Parts: sequence; C-alpha cells; structure tokens
Amino acid sequence: MGHLLSVNVGLPRDVIWNGKTVQTAVWKSPVVGRRMVRKLNIDGDAQADLDGHGGEHRAVFVYQMDSYRYWEHFLGRSDFSFGQFGENFTVDGLADEEVCIGDRYRISEAVFEVTQPRVTCYRVGIRMNEPRMPALLVAHRRPGFYFRVLQEGKVGAGDEIVKVADGPERVTVSEIDALLYLPGHSRERLERALHIPALSEGWQSSFRAMLEQESSVKGAAGNPGLANEEQAPAWPGFRRMRVTHIHKESDSVTSFVLVPIDGQPLPLFQAGQFVVVRLQVDHDKPAVLRSYSLSDLPVADHFRISVKSEPHGIGSAFLCNRTREGDVLDVSAPRGSFTLRPGNNPLILLSAGVGATPVMSMLHALAAEKSPREIWWIYGARNRVEHPFAEESRFLLKQLSRGRGYIIYSKPAATDSVGDDFDATGHIDVALLERNGVTPNSDFYLCGPSSFLGDMRNGLQNWGVRAQNVHTEIFGAVEGITPGMARVVHTPHLPQGPPGLGPSVSFARSGITTAWNSKYQNLLELAEACDVPVRWSCRTGVCHTCMTGLIGGSVTNQPEPLERPAPGNVLVCCSQPDASITLDF
Repeated sequence: MGHLLSVNVGLPRDVIWNGKTVQTAVWKSPVVGRRMVRKLNIDGDAQADLDGHGGEHRAVFVYQMDSYRYWEHFLGRSDFSFGQFGENFTVDGLADEEVCIGDRYRISEAVFEVTQPRVTCYRVGIRMNEPRMPALLVAHRRPGFYFRVLQEGKVGAGDEIVKVADGPERVTVSEIDALLYLPGHSRERLERALHIPALSEGWQSSFRAMLEQESSVKGAAGNPGLANEEQAPAWPGFRRMRVTHIHKESDSVTSFVLVPIDGQPLPLFQAGQFVVVRLQVDHDKPAVLRSYSLSDLPVADHFRISVKSEPHGIGSAFLCNRTREGDVLDVSAPRGSFTLRPGNNPLILLSAGVGATPVMSMLHALAAEKSPREIWWIYGARNRVEHPFAEESRFLLKQLSRGRGYIIYSKPAATDSVGDDFDATGHIDVALLERNGVTPNSDFYLCGPSSFLGDMRNGLQNWGVRAQNVHTEIFGAVEGITPGMARVVHTPHLPQGPPGLGPSVSFARSGITTAWNSKYQNLLELAEACDVPVRWSCRTGVCHTCMTGLIGGSVTNQPEPLERPAPGNVLVCCSQPDASITLDF
C-alpha cells in the first residue's frame, strides 16, 4: 500500500532558457488541503504543451519518493521539494519497476488507471537545472508514470493508495519505457505491450510500428517507434552521373535522365524517394545543394529527376538553363521515407504543380506490378501548358485494372478541352474527393506547394481520415518542432560572428554551408544559430525527434544517444562533425 505525500499543481508560465522564452507548466507546488481531480487535470493545474502532455491518458503525473532519494544521491543535491520533477502526485511506494500499465488504484474518492510512462522532454531538464535529465530518467529506469482518471474525486496529502485491480500482461512502467527508448525490442515483449488496453494510443502506435519492422524487415536498424527512419543509403556522399537525356515535360518542368559514369548498377530506390544534387553554379563559391524527387520507375541503369524552373531559383536555373546532355553532376544516394506502404485500402495519389514528381514514380511502380488496388491519380495544375506528365500518367493508369484519374485546372486556357485535357475547373479539396467516390478509409499520398499540403491535411483530418493514413512529401525545409516556444520563421543565414575553423557543415534543404565552430555543443545549436528549421524535444539523444539524414560525411556523438539511429541518419542534438558533412535540413 502506498501513500499520497503531496498534491502539486501549477499553471503555464514563461521562463527564459538559453536566451529564449519557453512556456511550461513543469513548475508544480504543493497545495494545502484537498483538491478535486477531474478527467483532464487537477483543479488549479494545467499543461502548456498539449501535444506532449495532458489529455485524458496523461491527466495526472506521478513520481515516487524513493526516486527523489535516488536522484539526490546520484546528483549530489539536497535542494529538492515536492513537485521537483513536475509531478502532480508525490507518492511513497508505487515504484516504476513494480507498477504495471493498466493497474488501477483508489485514492480517497477517486479511481485511477496507469496508462504510460512520462514523456521525455527537455523542460524537466530546465526545472532540474540538469540538461541530461531526460536521458537520465530513461537510462536509470525511473521515468514516473501517468494516471487516467476513471472516477473523479477529491484527494489530499496523507491519503492511502489502494490497488483495486491488476493490469493485464503485468508489464511494468520501467519495462514499457525501456521497450520504447532503449535497444532490444523483442517481438514477444512488443506483442505483450499491445495486449494492454490501458496503454495510451501514442505508445501503442509506436509499438505497432516497431512490431511491423520486426515482422517484415529482418536486420533493419533504427527505431520506427520513435522516428520514421530510413535504412542506410546505398552510398555515402555523392556519385558522379552523366546527363544523358533532357526532356521538357511542361512549360516549367524539365526532366533529366542521369546515368552513373562508372557503369555500375544503381540501387533500386523506393518509389517516392529523392536525391540531393550538388551543383557547382559558380566556381568561386561553394557548391549549391538541391533535393529533387525521382520521377521514374525504379530501375538499375538510370535515375530521372524532374525540376521546376523557379524565377529566382539558383539550382533550377542552373539545371534548366545551363545544363546540357553530356554534363556530369554529383548525385547522392536515394533517400526519403515518403514511400508506398503495403496495404489493401484504396490508394489516392494527390498532387499539384511539380508535386507530381514523387507520386509519378509511385504510379510507375504500381503499374509495373499490376497492382489490384483501387488507385486514384488526382492532380491539379493551372492549365495544359503547365501540366507535366499528362500523357505518361494516362498511359500508366490504363495499365491498372482499377486505376482512375481526375485532373483539375485552376485557370484553363480557352484552348484547353474539358474531357480531353482536364475534368473540372477549380482546386483539389475534400468535397471533390467525396463527389468522386473516394472514401475516408483510403491511403493518401500528398505532394505539392505548402498551402496545398496544409489545406489538404486539415481537410482530411476534419473528414475523419486517420493520421497514419496520410503521407506527405515536403519540398524545401520541413516545419519545425520546438515545443513550448513560439514558432517564428526566419530565412536561413550564416551564423553571426567570426566563422568557425572546423569542417564544413551543409544544410541541404536550406542552402546553407558554414564552418563548424566549437562554441556550439552540437549540430542542433549550429542549425538554430543559422535559423534553419529544426525539430527536437529531449535534446539529449532519447526521443529521436531531431533525427535527420546524413547525406555525406561523419559525426561523433557526445553524449552517446540511448539508442543509435539507423546508419545514414544522425541525431543532431548530441552530435558534432568530425569531417565535412551534408545534412538533410
């Protein structure tokens, strides 16, 4: 039997951290008397970041007095007070290695169910004044856990904690936490975890992804429960390839066929992937890096990229205006996780503008395998002269027994013919999908301008499409993840101050190349100094949110991540370059 030692609450507040403003509710303070515990939180309590904290399955966070004593000894500190770890309940008993997911407890009037371990987050490091804390909590198997409130009621310090039911499978909090964040993911343990109804949906989704990898990709590296990691690229850095054919697909899109000059076969890339091309636009300046989707059937003798000529695009202008057949380009191995997933649902390929390129490769692959799935090719362009792959896509759809196409022009010309060139005027939206008989249980693959992607993602979500059924490819920089901070978009730039003396670091999507400066602790800090859009959460090598592709070069890790990403990927929050590198940022 345990005891409730303290009830702690706190509201979101702004704190200054590394010169930035962070909104957080990790500061919790003990209350006097009894407090009402409700379905989403305790009276007087709130969460600042509802993406990572809060909600029905994370209503009350629990931490143990035994762990207080452990960390006081480990960290050599004696300044802890109740609420130190951001917990709502400080308890005596209920150790992480004994409490199981699904266990139920009564505290006075209220009844609770254990749903998941705590979410790793850098803000506990701010509260503890110990940046390593997110990694330490996992590595030392003392994460704490969340309660779901089954029955609301008032609780107070001194209340007994009585177990009223055992969770199925008897998997402890520390075991579940280690299963996600630490190496060693056995199929048997994953299956046991997925047999626990109380386990929150986010953790179940992670374990399903891990189990799918265990079942289908023997020897695969990385942890798909944390990030959608690519497997190792076919070669590091860049390979020399000759332009053997140039074809104008539309007024603005040109295709380039690339053949390796060494004559060695190319890997069969996955339809939807891209390559990075290194272009020596100006011999007196660093090379320009640009990412282009592969738009053809995966074959061993060539790649095809299709490039839109942008009015002020340095890379596209060089390729479309200056590159000739016979020229040699530096090309990376295929990369990217925007690839077809197996399944039997209807398959909807949605694109606009040059966003047709990766889904065109998917259409090629589906036609080559004579896929029996219902497949829709839905594409939006301004008019016929801005419509690439028109005849190619129609030919491929005819190879599919259940292939259907629908073309939308936003500003058709007088010479464009309804029924021959396009099917309707307007823009692609969910209403159009419904009118054509597309159902929400389909698998959707989207690529196009950012406004198109944003509108379609929101529309599909409101239509009831599950998030795991929507796959998107983004040209250029991806949207940042900076929990607790306001998202401010800046144009990427070289870092302020004198240049560093270390190896060069190139951010491929942002077009920035700079020298490494040892004043930065890791590549994440350098990216932030350049205002390159970044994604992170723990900042200590636990959650893999910051993972990005390592296109070329090598890194060292300090600190060592709890679980390494798949080869060809890097966790920028805990890595530094030991040679010139190129990152998919």
